[in-house]
Amino acid sequence: MEMLLFMGAQGAGKSTFYRERFFDTHVRVNLDMLATRHREKLLLHACFQMKQRFVVDNTNPTREQRAGYISLARAHGFAVVGYCFELPLEDLRSRNEQRSGKARVPDVAILSTLKKFERPSPEEGFDHLYRVDTHGSTCTVTEYLHEV
Repeated sequence: MEMLLFMGAQGAGKSTFYRERFFDTHVRVNLDMLATRHREKLLLHACFQMKQRFVVDNTNPTREQRAGYISLARAHGFAVVGYCFELPLEDLRSRNEQRSGKARVPDVAILSTLKKFERPSPEEGFDHLYRVDTHGSTCTVTEYLHEV
């Protein structure tokens, strides 16, 4: 039983990474899709009750936001694995420009997420913490080295 917690600004490649690596094994919990915190809570609790592996695919920029998910997962006996997506602003803007419809967000949304972003650390309660670097259509996953 595990919860994967994605962290990173809009356009960083989180949803693509989910589709490529975890679509067949983990339920996706995503506020863009679910639209409300109430629906998100219902899906989270269903995953906990079914002992179903899942991914929280949101920006999760602050320790406080991540703490809510981490404490719930811990209370239900789930391992917690973090994946941090850190890309330069220009890369995020470029990737966002390639999106269409609701997937494309205003630049101010990306800037707001980056402004709030707090780098994750193992002390938050992660069993494992990884960094995901995206380069075009490829991505590299490495152990996340927290810099103080």
